[in-house]
Amino acid sequence: MNLPDSYLRKMQDLLKSEYADYLQAMELEPVSSIRVNTAKISVEDFKRISPFPLEPVPWCAEGFYVPNDVRPGTHPYYYAGLYYIQEASAMAPASLLDVRDGEIVLDACAAPGGKTTALAAKMNNTGLLISNDISASRQNATLKNCERFGIRNAYLISSDLRKLAEKYPVYFDRILVDAPCSGEGMFRRDPSLITSWLERGNDYYPALQKEILSSAVSMLKEGGTILYSTCTFDPSEDEEVIRAVLEDYPDLYLAEPEERCPLFAEGIGEDMKACMRLYPHRLKGEGHFAALLKKKGNREETDSGLLKTDKIKNISFRKFMNHVSMNMDHMVVKVLKDRIYLLPEQNFEHESVRVIRSGLLLGTLKNDRFEPSQHLAFTLKPEEFDQCISFPADDIRVEKYLRGETVTADESHDGWVLVCVDGYPLGFGRMNGRNIKNKLEKGYRRI
Repeated sequence: MNLPDSYLRKMQDLLKSEYADYLQAMELEPVSSIRVNTAKISVEDFKRISPFPLEPVPWCAEGFYVPNDVRPGTHPYYYAGLYYIQEASAMAPASLLDVRDGEIVLDACAAPGGKTTALAAKMNNTGLLISNDISASRQNATLKNCERFGIRNAYLISSDLRKLAEKYPVYFDRILVDAPCSGEGMFRRDPSLITSWLERGNDYYPALQKEILSSAVSMLKEGGTILYSTCTFDPSEDEEVIRAVLEDYPDLYLAEPEERCPLFAEGIGEDMKACMRLYPHRLKGEGHFAALLKKKGNREETDSGLLKTDKIKNISFRKFMNHVSMNMDHMVVKVLKDRIYLLPEQNFEHESVRVIRSGLLLGTLKNDRFEPSQHLAFTLKPEEFDQCISFPADDIRVEKYLRGETVTADESHDGWVLVCVDGYPLGFGRMNGRNIKNKLEKGYRRI
């Protein structure tokens, strides 16, 4: 690789005797990996049906390396949301943040949604997950990933974290801050980042990172946890940011993870050993940094009130929902203009926040008709909808359905059907006899 001389000198000072191993690793091809969506399928079940060989990622129970010559993004299981294509080292932050059922969790710099989907799967559709990114356009990618994963307990928002901190002080149990950085750890996978590094260097980011992390600390409950991560090696963006925030917040301390992968290097400095450095010459993955910060004290429940369920008289909606047996405990139905949502029962006051998606979009009212959403299709399990058509993954009808074509089934139904691949939903269709009129939303079709 054509790495800048100044960068190489810095890495030589940083790595010392390991520098030659790092240079050798940078000549290797980046590895491919996926993360199983345990909200839809268990790891063991996925291993039984996986269409390609799997090798476990040591620091993520749901993560697997796949051969570089396979294309996981083209398989029907990807379209069904059974896994997310994610760089192996990037799986570490969400794995290290010990989120639990019923908590209020913030993914502070979320787009394009890999860490949001990982956190949501760990929360088992309980509690409240706020997925935020300052860029609304980038959150559209997060929305698509959250829909495909069948997430229903999340609010996707776009806000400056400083404004968010003013509105939600001492509010969250867990916060993940995957901060913007110089991207040194991704030079092998994305050499175009070298140009940005040459333009900005490392000096541009620390002030921004400290500001983002300080905002996160002010939103953290007593006894709560923050996971701070970057994909860069420079201590000015990593350990020095942690030191500065610890100095500013005496009630904060650096914590060891419950389980630390032995492939992770220690942080730089005696006081920073609990930090974790992921180097490409020590493991199969790109460069990353992670640190767990905890706030002293005991967490208390956030009293944000409960929403009330709207009564919906629309006959078409009620008729459609007669086919649905999805568990809606701790959820409420709300009508916003012509859209019907299933929201977490716990109220999230978002009047002054730009919201990309609230909870689960059930569907849209079009005059007297109800059109179920793609989000709902991905969220349902086959046993939760009484009219399902499932095709094997190698059936040509799966390919046709994913291209938006009409397909013919071996059985007949009347009205809405949930079209599945090997029992995992792909989308809806309207059935008349044995013909299925395709209702797969265009953004989810195979081009």
